[in-house]
Amino acid sequence: MSNDDDLFNQDGLADEWASALAEQAEPVELESFEEPKPSGLTEDERQKLDSILDIPVTISMEVGRSNISIRNLLQLNQGSVVELDRVAGEPLDVMVNGTLIAHGEVVVVNEKFGIRLTDVISQTERIKKLK
Repeated sequence: MSNDDDLFNQDGLADEWASALAEQAEPVELESFEEPKPSGLTEDERQKLDSILDIPVTISMEVGRSNISIRNLLQLNQGSVVELDRVAGEPLDVMVNGTLIAHGEVVVVNEKFGIRLTDVISQTERIKKLK
């Protein structure tokens, strides 16, 4: 595949994501982390905070959970069904490094899964959970 083909596919994918996002009921404005400057921080502390904001994290979507015994875990094989603690249609949990930050619903764009955020936990609440 040539670079021109890559650009065409990326543009097409971007267009499909844009149209999927346009289907949202309300436009979503992302908050800038810089707006609510924590008061009482020295310039050195602010610089340290800025460097932390560039650290990559792992984001995952959790459909549900289940507790099973090791005996049952070892008996799982192809075709096994594990019942989860969620009702069908219930929002997924969006986790960052194991911390809940939002809820969302599954969308499919260009034959790939994505998630549309339906409820985002406030920045203040997320920071409190980190402590």
